Amino acid sequence: MWLINSSIGRKVVMSVTGIALILFLTFHCCMNIVALFSGEGYNMICEFLGANWYAVVATLGLAALAVIHIVYAFILTAQNRTARGDNRYEVSTVVNAGKVEWASKNMLVLGLIVLGGLLLHLFNFWYNMMFAELIGTTGLYGPADGFNWIIETFSNPVFVVLYIIWLVAIWFHLTHGFWSALQTLGWSGKTWFCRWKIIGIIYVTLLMLGFLVVVLAFFFECAPSIL
Repeated sequence: MWLINSSIGRKVVMSVTGIALILFLTFHCCMNIVALFSGEGYNMICEFLGANWYAVVATLGLAALAVIHIVYAFILTAQNRTARGDNRYEVSTVVNAGKVEWASKNMLVLGLIVLGGLLLHLFNFWYNMMFAELIGTTGLYGPADGFNWIIETFSNPVFVVLYIIWLVAIWFHLTHGFWSALQTLGWSGKTWFCRWKIIGIIYVTLLMLGFLVVVLAFFFECAPSIL
C-alpha cells in the first residue's frame, strides 16, 4: 500500500494525523479556557467527557493518531538520514542551508520533548481522571473534578516550568508542521506558501498562548498560598 511503502505516502499520513491532532488541540484549548471563567462549567465538560463509551472511543482514536504520527516521524527521520548518508554532516555548508528553518532541522528533538510533555500531561490528568473512573478508583479529587486537578497541578512551580517548556516545543513543532502538512497535501502553491506560513504562525501562537494563559493564571492564583 502506497501510504505505507512510499515516502510520499508516509508524508501524507504524517500530514493528515498532524492536522487531526492540531484540531484536537484547538478543542482542548477552548475547553481549558472555560476553566478561567467557571470551575463548575469546566467540571461539567469533564463529566460529559468522562469514561462514557463515546469519550473512550474518541480517546482510543486520538491515541492511535498520536502513535501513528510518532512512528511515522521516526521512520521518515531514519529514511532521510539514510538517504543523505555521510552528507548529513555537511548541511551547514550548503549555500541554501541558511534558509532551512531551525524547527525543520530539529523536528525529531522537538518531537521527543513534545512526547515527554504528553506523558507528563497524561499522568497529571488522564491517569487521575478517565483512567481512575474506568478502574473505579478516586484519588485526591474525584475523576470529574478537573478544576481541582488543574489547581493541584499548576500550583506546583516545577510542573509550571515543565509545561512552559512543553508549550514552547509544541509551538516550534507546529509552526513548521502546519504549513509543511498543507504543502504535502498539495494545498500550498507559490502564492499560498508564504500565506500558509503566516497563517500557521498566527494560529499556533494564539493556540499556545491559550494554553499558557491557563497555566500561568492558575499558578499566580495559587502563588500566594505556596509562597
